[in-house]
Amino acid sequence: MLHFKQDQLHNKYRLNTSTMVKIYEIYNADENIGPAPSGVCSKPKSSLPASWVSSCKSQGKRKRTGNRQEKIRGKTQKVTGKRIKGKKYGGPLPDYSA
Repeated sequence: MLHFKQDQLHNKYRLNTSTMVKIYEIYNADENIGPAPSGVCSKPKSSLPASWVSSCKSQGKRKRTGNRQEKIRGKTQKVTGKRIKGKKYGGPLPDYSA
């Protein structure tokens, strides 16, 4: 009887292997899916992956959000609501990614 209760307790708190693999896949998934393909930047933000939305902003195809100020051509300006390219795409905004 004692072994039966221990086995039940052990089974109650043990994750099966397929669950562990799924959790591992979620946390270790590579979210970098590349730059946004041409034409997707005009679609609604809610239908795009976050990395594509950021890519569209960096390419200057989508307006920037946030309350940031950057030095552009010697003047500090707000970038909110403007289509300003990032340095990678030939624009003045610096690249802060690691």
